[in-house]
Amino acid sequence: MTALTMTARFGSGREVKRIEDEGLLKGVGRFADDFAPAGGLHLRFLRSPHAHARIGAIDASAALELPGVVAVYTGAELAAAGVTPLPLAPIFQRPDGSPGQSPLRPALAVEFARYVGEPVAAVAAETAEAAKDALDLIMVDYEPLPAAVGVVAATAEGAPLVIAGAADNIAARMRHGDPAAADSAFAKAAHVVKLDLVNQRLAAAPMEPRAAVGEPKDGRLTMRLSTQMPSSARDSLAGALGVDPKTIRVVADDVGGGFGMKTGIYPEDIVVAYAAHKLQRPVRWAADRSEEFLAASHGRDVVSHAEMALDAQGKVLAYRVRSLADVGAYAGTTGIIIQVLIGPWVSTSIYDIRTIDFQFDAVLTHSLPTAAYRGAGRPEAIYLIERLFDAAARQTGIDPVEIRRRNLISAAQMPYTNAMGQVYDSGDFEAVLDAGLKVADWTGFSKREAESKARGKLRGRGFASFLEWTGGNAFEERVTCEVSGDGYVEVYATTMPMGQGIATSYAQLVVDTFGLDIAKVKVVTGDSDRGSGFGSAGSRSLFTAGSAIDAASKETVAKGRDLAAEALEAASADIEYVEGEYRVAGTDRAIGLFELAARQPQRRILVDSTTKVGGPSWPNGCHVCEVEIDPETGVVEVVAYASANDVGRVVNPMIVRGQLDGGAVQGLGQALTEAVVYDESGQAMTASFMDYAMPRADLVQDFRHELGPNVPCRTNPLGAKGVGELGTIGATPAAVIAVIDALTRVGKQEAAMKLQMPLTPQKVWRALQAP
Repeated sequence: MTALTMTARFGSGREVKRIEDEGLLKGVGRFADDFAPAGGLHLRFLRSPHAHARIGAIDASAALELPGVVAVYTGAELAAAGVTPLPLAPIFQRPDGSPGQSPLRPALAVEFARYVGEPVAAVAAETAEAAKDALDLIMVDYEPLPAAVGVVAATAEGAPLVIAGAADNIAARMRHGDPAAADSAFAKAAHVVKLDLVNQRLAAAPMEPRAAVGEPKDGRLTMRLSTQMPSSARDSLAGALGVDPKTIRVVADDVGGGFGMKTGIYPEDIVVAYAAHKLQRPVRWAADRSEEFLAASHGRDVVSHAEMALDAQGKVLAYRVRSLADVGAYAGTTGIIIQVLIGPWVSTSIYDIRTIDFQFDAVLTHSLPTAAYRGAGRPEAIYLIERLFDAAARQTGIDPVEIRRRNLISAAQMPYTNAMGQVYDSGDFEAVLDAGLKVADWTGFSKREAESKARGKLRGRGFASFLEWTGGNAFEERVTCEVSGDGYVEVYATTMPMGQGIATSYAQLVVDTFGLDIAKVKVVTGDSDRGSGFGSAGSRSLFTAGSAIDAASKETVAKGRDLAAEALEAASADIEYVEGEYRVAGTDRAIGLFELAARQPQRRILVDSTTKVGGPSWPNGCHVCEVEIDPETGVVEVVAYASANDVGRVVNPMIVRGQLDGGAVQGLGQALTEAVVYDESGQAMTASFMDYAMPRADLVQDFRHELGPNVPCRTNPLGAKGVGELGTIGATPAAVIAVIDALTRVGKQEAAMKLQMPLTPQKVWRALQAP
């Protein structure tokens, strides 16, 4: 079979079956908790039952007497041993210009517990059962204290303080734009639209909970983690333990979902590493599902007041936002930057809005810290502006499509610098808007509405036309490409597979250059000893690491050409590479790629390559949702979902559509079902799947995703744009607007506009009963 055929079958642009799936379907995947080193100990954590409490004496004597218990650790012991808190970078300022504030986050609580579920002590034992039993024997002297739960309570006068002695609970504030110009625009506006909106707190809930296995050997510590960022985890663990990063190896094999939740280390990872290092024995821990709800970082949780000023023709004159973001008890850099900077970067979206006035406050509360969750700031921002445009259409009487169209950035304006100083390199937003409405059959809605009405159902439609920023603000990637004399090509990348199919896409890019059967391509990831890099976050993997793999593959072929010239006693310029073979042009003298590799030292041709792309990518889409509502129960059913998406160059259409499907389901989950809830005392009311309503497979009857019209990205050689979070960002506003539309059609607009997510049957039913 020729290389041309191989490229046609397995190269980019083809719907190649995922090479990752066979092992996972056969049950031979390797997840962190699958590793059980001989002689290993089991670690379990005692967690605070209080949202806020002073910690007095901790008596572990009875626990230590239990057979099988090897050690009990407390925060005081770790601090005395030199274990430092998780790293925080106060790069933002408070309202008075002073540095941002946050308590230091120790691996085990010291002096104060600041959220329900915070680790207070840990037990290492010979069996998991012994470790669990020992937790019940540890006596902790807690002095419960008042708790500030939620941003409204935490910013009220006299609120309990997360940091004792602080002036307030504001961790950081950022202002963007020109307040005076915005005030002027609002003063002369023909229309002003105002909304109070809540992006509720969410749990990532990946299929695989967090897990860590520490194994000391020969003066080094190998940590097996379920992580999206092995290199960062290595460096953070080394910093916490006060050791040279070279003494720690982080390995991440299969990762059963991440969604941003697994981008950094956790207190539990530090304790596992410390215990393994101190005891010089393997130590393992895996979270149960309740622990994940209590202690694995949450996402979203932003309360916003948003206003839009428009002229008589519906052109936006200014945009104003005031947001309070709940960053929990410990304000990590990621949690802050998502809400006060990354979200604002996309706040004006695809619209030509020049005047903004934004204020974003990161607020400390007595709850689990928030961090990255699929979309990370962009869903919150797009939800605000799309809801405002929908409200503006209703207030002005301008068609919702038309009012957006009047405000679009045109293709002729590219590259375009938005009001936050971000540069959109490419895009044709009007073409994508038109394509999305076409695939959804927007103009045929009235017929479908009549059919729903005949069945006793209410029907509504909504759409979101939007963009997002991808890149994680890390644009350099190092990869290796190796041609083995044993008959395969191996590439190593520091980005991480976690269900998104990235290994298949990488392999297809290798096929593009080498013209080989994809079965001869190996993709290796997740070993900090093999290479250091940023990891996977912000939908960056393909356009950064993919660009690097493309470059490294071409460099490897070029290096092979020089080696082939030497072997064939010809000039490099006369050597052609075709069909896995180097040939002297115009002759029958040739040498196979793998034969050439076998002749080299170590039987391989190896290239270590670093590529830097020029900046982020700006994928964009138009997502359209239709819902039916049962007026007797308030149950909302998503009956149609369609979209058009500009994702630049598409390497594997099947994988891209899968990412759009999965992302949209998570976005619909926020709109309709999901919410992390704390009561007034800070107790978690949603600590299991019995209480936290995940979206189900039957939530959507049908997805229709159009890939295009695609405009190649100009900041990377592939022309690709990130796609992993696009569906999540578009689905939430589209679904909520559809519900509002359905309620408005039966005269319930006022009640509908007051609804906050998730739009549960109870909330929708109550809106239907409103006068």
